Amino acid sequence: MATFLYRLGRRAFVRRRLVTLLWVALLAVGGVLAAKAPAAPDDGFAMPGTEAQKAFDLMNERFPGGHADGASARVVFVAPSGQKITAAPHQQAVEKTVAELAHAEEVTGAVSPFKAGTISKDGTTAYATVNYSVKAGKLSAGATDALEQAAQHGREAGLKVEVGGTALTAKPEAGGSSEAIGMALSAVVLTITFGSLVAAGLPLLTAVVGVGLGMALITALGSVLGLSSTTGTLAMMLGLAVGIDYAVFIVSRYRAELAEGRTPQDAAGRAVGTAGSAVVFAGLTVVIALAGLSVVGIPILAKMGMAAAGTVVIAVLVALTLVPALLGFIGKRVLPRKVRKAAGNGEGAARATASASGEENGGARWARFVLRRPVAVLLGGVIGLGVLAAPALDLRLGLPGDEAKPTSTTQRRAYDLLSEGFGPGFNGPLTVLVDAKGSPDPKAAASEVAKTVSGLPGVITVTPPMFNKAGDTALLNAIPATGPAAAETKDIVHAIRGHAAGLKTETGARVLVSGTTAMNIDVSQKLTDALVPYLAIVVGLAVLLLLVVFRSVLVPLKAALGFLLSVAAALGAVVAVFQWGWLADLIGVQQTGPVMSMMPIFMIGVVFGLAMDYEVFLVTRIREGYVHGEQPDEAIVTGFRHNARVVTAAAFIMIAVFAGFIGMSEPMIKMMGLGLAAAVAFDAFVVRMTIVPAVLALLGRRAWWLPTWLDRLIPDVDVEGSQLHDAAPEPAPAREPVGV
Repeated sequence: MATFLYRLGRRAFVRRRLVTLLWVALLAVGGVLAAKAPAAPDDGFAMPGTEAQKAFDLMNERFPGGHADGASARVVFVAPSGQKITAAPHQQAVEKTVAELAHAEEVTGAVSPFKAGTISKDGTTAYATVNYSVKAGKLSAGATDALEQAAQHGREAGLKVEVGGTALTAKPEAGGSSEAIGMALSAVVLTITFGSLVAAGLPLLTAVVGVGLGMALITALGSVLGLSSTTGTLAMMLGLAVGIDYAVFIVSRYRAELAEGRTPQDAAGRAVGTAGSAVVFAGLTVVIALAGLSVVGIPILAKMGMAAAGTVVIAVLVALTLVPALLGFIGKRVLPRKVRKAAGNGEGAARATASASGEENGGARWARFVLRRPVAVLLGGVIGLGVLAAPALDLRLGLPGDEAKPTSTTQRRAYDLLSEGFGPGFNGPLTVLVDAKGSPDPKAAASEVAKTVSGLPGVITVTPPMFNKAGDTALLNAIPATGPAAAETKDIVHAIRGHAAGLKTETGARVLVSGTTAMNIDVSQKLTDALVPYLAIVVGLAVLLLLVVFRSVLVPLKAALGFLLSVAAALGAVVAVFQWGWLADLIGVQQTGPVMSMMPIFMIGVVFGLAMDYEVFLVTRIREGYVHGEQPDEAIVTGFRHNARVVTAAAFIMIAVFAGFIGMSEPMIKMMGLGLAAAVAFDAFVVRMTIVPAVLALLGRRAWWLPTWLDRLIPDVDVEGSQLHDAAPEPAPAREPVGV
């Protein structure tokens, strides 16, 4: 592989104008196709196989036009202090507000609390439920404006009015501003790392090209493959991350080859042949992690994973072709100006070569420090991460709702008012569907179900059954005593479902539990159940791939175990902050609760890709030194001398980008930011930069042990470029002048 990539890099360098034009043409075609593509389809957050989803589907079938999955709003009215909401002027203001909402755009129904009986026992609080014909997040601006204006009219009448529910669901804040901040921070870090604006700008430019083409293709193929605008979120985040990383390693190796006195053409070829080989296999590990999201069983996650995997493939192709092509235009200007000036005389060139190949820089000094005391360093790293991972043993998963939002939002204030007036369970009613189509007496069956549910511990009230026109299906709401995210509410859902079999035998009716609260419980359970199979598939396939890359049994196992340790530590940090409340005030967490159920799988998918990037880039350079005749300890020093600085820069870029999300007000985005930033920090600096050299030092030559029979079976991909080590450079006609 190294030889093939070497030739590819040289040809891209020589035919740089053609290669660059091809990529520009692809980007232009992708942009045109995206512009002409039909609108992205609805996400349709379906949960196939869950009871809540089955109930939603049955509701849509038996209650046509009911829009079971449509958005809803709970408008909460509170009378002034010392007064009752039932007072004539206040009742009139509530009725007027509800009537205004009933005639608003996309509203299918709005019932006055005085007709529905949704008034608190003390008479101070009431709420009206407004149902919409479209899903949450899809409401028109006119519909949301009408909702906010009606609430304001109620406030002007002297009432406290807040709006909860899904109708005002805000779109995630993470967007263009986050990417812009990330690019700016990347530019600063790369400029410091390379000491050259030109060298710093090239990875950013190529990353933008790769992400731009990937997002354009996702948009263009949206209607054909069912890819929505949300599908590209992960693709943009990871595409930008690995796009920068891959280009950085190609550029870094090119600079090192130039400093050793090679011609620009040969330096480009060798950079792609060596670092490019690492890029290919690092990209494959990321693709495995992303494609593995398909095993979770959630369609939107599978689509996000496949779209992101496609973007990573584009990033790999950009690094192997466009990067060397652009290096052809830049030439030696990729080096700092003082190095180029020093290379103008023999003594300066010698110093540059020494700097590139043997000078003791920070990476080499750190490696020698670890080599002097590997046991202490290893124990310190493992014990430290183990302590940080300890809180993860108390991990509780869920999908936080309005209770986790900042108190500055109307949704959170509505949640608190409902809890004060009616109890926390009113914020998470359970929808019980009674399918009495096979029952001899549907009304008696529904009454028996209501009686059974109301008798369960923790259920404070059950609404009377509401039948469809055919009279064979009924809906009733069970109000728990606890909030939607409480473990007791989950127990109630399981208890109702536990009685379903007996009720079917007794009445002939099928009982299903649904609603937002039940759906969140089902989502969390499905993600929890999928976590171990997902880990087994992703880590197992990655170990096999790394076995081919490193031709070692122990190194891939060490890489996988180190990754699991860093993810566990990051989850421990998330639990400590968002579940236990440690340092919550410092980062603006206003309400503790369960960890977002998608967090572990999402973290594994993203961090696994970045962790394997750092592992492959660092350890392939160590193996390269070992294969070329260095002693194991010296090979470790060589790897750190050449790649530690760049791996550190790549990690700092990702930490800065992810940490920027911590400042967002949306709790889920804040949680993702902290978790991902912590995971990258732990993996890059504790695992890859500390534990890895310590383990390799203790293993010595045994680190590269491979059974003879396995050695014969595994193909030799030559990722370390041993075939290039003593090869004479191919003649390369300089068809175009090389930048100097």
